[in-house]
Amino acid sequence: MNIILASGSPRRREILGNLGIKFRIVTSDKEEKINSTVPEEVVMELAEMKASDVYEKVEGEEKGDFLIIGADTVVAAEGKILGKPGTKENAYKMIKMLSGKEHFVHTGVCLTGRKDGKAFKTVFSEKTAVFVSEMTDDEIEAYVNTGEPMDKAGGYAIQGLFAPYVERLEGDYYNVVGFPLSRTVREIKKYKINLA
Repeated sequence: MNIILASGSPRRREILGNLGIKFRIVTSDKEEKINSTVPEEVVMELAEMKASDVYEKVEGEEKGDFLIIGADTVVAAEGKILGKPGTKENAYKMIKMLSGKEHFVHTGVCLTGRKDGKAFKTVFSEKTAVFVSEMTDDEIEAYVNTGEPMDKAGGYAIQGLFAPYVERLEGDYYNVVGFPLSRTVREIKKYKINLA
């Protein structure tokens, strides 16, 4: 079974790589257009868009069975979806919003491909609650000045320099990193696909 990760995310690549399975990366270059503002729906739409685009790219060249894994993650706080801040000012505002409160990380996953000559597709989302401790303005500024928040959804990396400010989680840690590994493996097993 050829496994394809439809994501250029180094974090997803690392998490999947930790399973010791062989996979290749084919990224989608489709423009991300979404119709929903509901976090669960947004991530599932984006994951499906990526995976379906990659399916179209590789379907003709894959001779046997194959599995494509597409994923997308958003951070939601106070009813708003927080993207990548891009600027220090935006990063500061985002972290300030998360300080001392609970927020949610949603990852959508789309599994698609061909098994025993038949096409299949499953789309699901996973949600994790993240509790951030109260941060002083100086702590927020110091974190923002590291540059780490700029390309991270919600302006932080739980596996990075933000870790000391994460009080606790309810749900899957890997989901916050960007790939709900346990749920993904369970869903793949339903197709009797062996990842070994």
